[in-house]
Amino acid sequence: MNATPGVGLIERARALASLIAGEADEIERTRRLTPAVVSALIENGLYRALLPQSLGGAEAPPDIFMQMLEEIAKADASTAWCLGQCSVCAMIAAWLDHDTAHEIFNTAPGILAWGAIAHEARAVEGGYRVTARWDFASGSRQASWLGAHVRIVGTDGVPRKNADGSPEVRTLLFPVAHATLHDVWQAIGLAGTGTDSYEVTDLFIPERFTAFRDVSSALRGTGPLYRIGTGSTFSLGFAAVSLGVARATLDAAIALARAKHQSLAAGAMRDNGAVQGLIGRTEGDLRAARAYLYATANAMWRELVATGEFSAAHRSAVRLAATWTIHQAAKVVDTAYHMAGATAVFRNQPFERRFRDMHAIAQQIQARDTHYEDVGKAILAGD
Repeated sequence: MNATPGVGLIERARALASLIAGEADEIERTRRLTPAVVSALIENGLYRALLPQSLGGAEAPPDIFMQMLEEIAKADASTAWCLGQCSVCAMIAAWLDHDTAHEIFNTAPGILAWGAIAHEARAVEGGYRVTARWDFASGSRQASWLGAHVRIVGTDGVPRKNADGSPEVRTLLFPVAHATLHDVWQAIGLAGTGTDSYEVTDLFIPERFTAFRDVSSALRGTGPLYRIGTGSTFSLGFAAVSLGVARATLDAAIALARAKHQSLAAGAMRDNGAVQGLIGRTEGDLRAARAYLYATANAMWRELVATGEFSAAHRSAVRLAATWTIHQAAKVVDTAYHMAGATAVFRNQPFERRFRDMHAIAQQIQARDTHYEDVGKAILAGD
């Protein structure tokens, strides 16, 4: 790793912003992170932000991880999204034995990606066999390994159940060379993420390359980070990406307002009272959303470090803060986009892509309105 000694993840991310911004058009055009960007992220250890220290990772607390993603998202949302996705995937190392995790994450490039939970795998001697296709694998085009979250069917053909009656779900890990990737990500936003589908046919996965993701009793890593689990960490990370996009879009609108004359009669945009008030209110909205997200994450982290417990209340608080933050960030981007007027529709301006990226983020599972229902139900139940 060629990172400068003593320089942290946030500083490294900030230092890479100009490179990433310069590659953003090519990322959008090719629908892939460019080799220069991937190499820089690897060399500076950013993909290893959440990897256990025992494997050479940073095992960073949530607020450091979030700030790292914010800095990258200001330069390019697709890069930040892939980095966030693959960084969280690396947390599964805490559920694997050390040698297996070392093989996956310390053999270059050491990047894992995965998609949504789907399909079944059949238990066989020594492991599992599976034939299936999965979707939404952001970052898969940079990955050396892929994961698949599947329900398990026993050797007798009967679906396995957990003690509470729920289906047994395992995460199976296999080299990307064993899968066929399908180029399906033709999306209006986050175009450069390469969020494609992948497929395997009668693939055997040895037992040691499987894990009970986010199951506390199966956890091998000892750090408090892994008590949070991947689900809540995804929420915090992608909310931070939305903040970075919103910050960059609002900053672009402010820069435009300082320089633009709306018309000969109307005068300078910066002198327009309506514009001034709108910028002030929107700046307040963005700062409030960021403060709420980080306050929630930091309060959860302090209690987790002190008690070793990531409770249902923590999970609910993180979910609420992340969902609300993404929605607020979308409102900030919409305001900045509309404030820019006709300027915003041109591809050579810093608005149009961020508008599309932000609304792609807001359509993802982390921003579903049903999360408010879940939190409301818990509140009304006295939980």
